Amino acid sequence: TVGGMVACGFSGPARPYRGSVRDAVLGVEIINGRGQQLRFGGEVIKNVAGYDASRLMVGAMGTLGVVLQVSFKVLPAPEVTMTRTFEMSEILALEQMNIWAGRPLPLSACAFYADRLLVRLCGSGDAVLAAGREIGGDEVHDAMTWWESLREQALPFFAQEEPLWRLSVPPATGPMNLPGDCLIDWGGAQRWLFCEHSADALRQVVRDAGGHATLFRGGNRDGEIFEPLQSVQLRLQQELKRAFDPRSILNPGRMVEGW
Repeated sequence: TVGGMVACGFSGPARPYRGSVRDAVLGVEIINGRGQQLRFGGEVIKNVAGYDASRLMVGAMGTLGVVLQVSFKVLPAPEVTMTRTFEMSEILALEQMNIWAGRPLPLSACAFYADRLLVRLCGSGDAVLAAGREIGGDEVHDAMTWWESLREQALPFFAQEEPLWRLSVPPATGPMNLPGDCLIDWGGAQRWLFCEHSADALRQVVRDAGGHATLFRGGNRDGEIFEPLQSVQLRLQQELKRAFDPRSILNPGRMVEGW
């Protein structure tokens, strides 16, 4: 649902190139933990003033309010979409994705799995055709189903039973050499990893790379699900929670144990 997408802060493969769901939110209407019906933001871009409280709801997992309505900024659908595929190693794929990201190419998605790199181009017909000739590779026909399955986590990759980790790292980060099965999305910035590795050890590797790790599915749900917050961040989160939901009745314990 739209409310679930906003509450979870989910963005598809185009996120690095077109922005996140948070970037598209203009306004929201919620019911907070006090039972108050509140509106934040607006319905057009120039109508937004004051604190941007509407975007606080993106990724809050419903802990600050029940989302009733959302206003979005939308973009026109691209005229042409093309997907190119390449057979290459992980290290070469990561290097190539970062090289292309620095060029004026109409990229809208880059993903890598099992020695296969897929690159989606979107835009005007001439621009997409020219970019396809420039980057090379083989064209994938009917690739839209694959990208939709990636977005909806319906690929066979996501059917594995091990704990699923969501790793967020700088896109230029090289192979992380972690045990398990990994799919790379967002041009290298998001990595889905199935593994039974120690949570503390895995988080330290990701932290050393300048990122953070979330236990997305499975595993020990009694421990930390999200990256532990630093003291300043934790205090800010607690103040926001007290302002919107002083009695902690909205999804208690969903983000941080105890509130």
